Amino acid sequence: MLKELQYPFKPEDIIAKKKSIKKQLLAANDNWLDKKIAILGGSTTHDIRLILELFLLNYGIRPSFYESEYNQYYQDAVFPNQELEAFAPDIIYIHTTNRNIINYPKLSDDSETVDNLLLAEIERFQSVWESLKERYHCPIIQNNFEMPAYRLLGNKDASDIHGKVNFLSRLNMEFYSYAQEHENFYICDINYLSADYGLKEWSDPFYYHMYKYALNVNAIPYLSFNVANMIKSIFGKNEKGFVLDLDNTLWGGVIGDDGVENIVLGPEEAEGQVYSEFQRYVKEHQQLGVVLNIASKNEEENALAGLQHPDSELSQDDFIVIKANWEAKDENVRRIADELGVLPDSLVFIDDNPAERHIVREQIPGICVPEIGEAHHYIQNIDRGGYFEVTTFSSEDAKRNEMYQENVVRAKLQASFSDYHDYLLSLEMKAVIKPFEPIYMARIAQLTNKSNQFNLTTHRYTQAELEDIAADASYITLYGKLSDRFGDNGVVSVVIGHVVEDECRIDLWLMSCRVLKRDMEAAMLDTLVSQCKEHGVTRIRGYYYPTSKNGMVRDFYSTRGFIKVSEDATGNTEWMYELTGEYIPQNTVIQVEE
Repeated sequence: MLKELQYPFKPEDIIAKKKSIKKQLLAANDNWLDKKIAILGGSTTHDIRLILELFLLNYGIRPSFYESEYNQYYQDAVFPNQELEAFAPDIIYIHTTNRNIINYPKLSDDSETVDNLLLAEIERFQSVWESLKERYHCPIIQNNFEMPAYRLLGNKDASDIHGKVNFLSRLNMEFYSYAQEHENFYICDINYLSADYGLKEWSDPFYYHMYKYALNVNAIPYLSFNVANMIKSIFGKNEKGFVLDLDNTLWGGVIGDDGVENIVLGPEEAEGQVYSEFQRYVKEHQQLGVVLNIASKNEEENALAGLQHPDSELSQDDFIVIKANWEAKDENVRRIADELGVLPDSLVFIDDNPAERHIVREQIPGICVPEIGEAHHYIQNIDRGGYFEVTTFSSEDAKRNEMYQENVVRAKLQASFSDYHDYLLSLEMKAVIKPFEPIYMARIAQLTNKSNQFNLTTHRYTQAELEDIAADASYITLYGKLSDRFGDNGVVSVVIGHVVEDECRIDLWLMSCRVLKRDMEAAMLDTLVSQCKEHGVTRIRGYYYPTSKNGMVRDFYSTRGFIKVSEDATGNTEWMYELTGEYIPQNTVIQVEE
């Protein structure tokens, strides 16, 4: 992750150095997620595309683009377009603004006329969305509307039905209702972005009349960054948790020197209120399933005492892993990642000390280390970084903290067993393994885009693509849910097999890191074999495509009885499992629901 592309960034520098930044990003990575992105604009979008590309490259997404001609978003969407159809986008971004409104109310209009004007605008945009959905079956990102550059009615512009502020606000609400009712449709909130940037500067008319940009050119990096965060979230590249420092980060002062009674925290003084507010902000992330952890150079006794402060919003129970010692911070971050079963670059490191931030950033490639500034700016600088951008939210997300806490209990139980098989039996595991069902489709799509370690091919799918596969009789699809005596892990494994004549070719096999080494893969294989036999399949062909993150499954197929049939110079391997003889089930520890 380039520091120059993390919030807070300098937009002028990004614009001026975009070519050199792109060259640097392309040289730094050899493991890309390739995606095709169509930008349909109601104004000039050239630099939006160029800057969006930088932010996506920084997230490991290598985009190719289709860009509509100036203000041709409607024509490209609703009329046949051979070029766009041949492009076959993975995602469509519609960049429209309040300059694309055809008719605003006049003061002489009655309420019915105003309502009809509103309906006409809504129907025009809905025709765009429905046409795109029908043709391309991919996620759509649609701008809402920023507020107008002037208010003819002054403050009454917001409350009167003739006001542009009122009209745009009503349109925005209709857009939100559509997003709530339709999956794979997302709102890019330029209304908020423009307010945050400063509406007067954002809507500077110079840039529209000179270049036909509907926003200040210097605001383009903020817009592109926001869109990039949505795209990386859609494709499962969000971070998973915080690793937080304590002294001068969660409270003011150094607890080892000042004592718990003298740390700055709570309502009595302004600085203490700042830290309390930041703690509340951090704690709110648990609702999203963001896991909280601590890496502090401290005696553990002091760290825990600080969390027991009467004004602390956070307690020891809010954290999954606490590393309070005198080891290097980067080593503690790695240990936290190991205990969570995630990759270190899926964590966000928060520390007030610039030296510690520099060391962690240099020692752990890809990790997010925001420049958080002064304490009263912590929330602003972290929140606008988009680390946990929400595009979908599943029940598993809501329970993630609970699931990781349950894993801690499982780890303690495991330590009491000398025989691992006995430990697995003691978990009393139960699984549901079935073909894809609509109720779990969003979670399955999320897993295909988030799982990196136990993922044999790392193919990524949108929800629409998965729905098409599930409806195709030539595919075998399986999802696996796993629960045990400590709790329900939800949907944790996915298999997609393509049946070609008497052969099943495994396009995707993945499993959540939460349930590694619990033999869920054996239960999935048993069910896959059963499904293959029902389809008349006599052999299963598997594939392993190596990435920088999935080395742990390099030998997976050999451990499950597959025979290697080929390997190329890059390490891609192909495996075969014959089903002509008697199959002996491999799962011996999980009760699978019939």
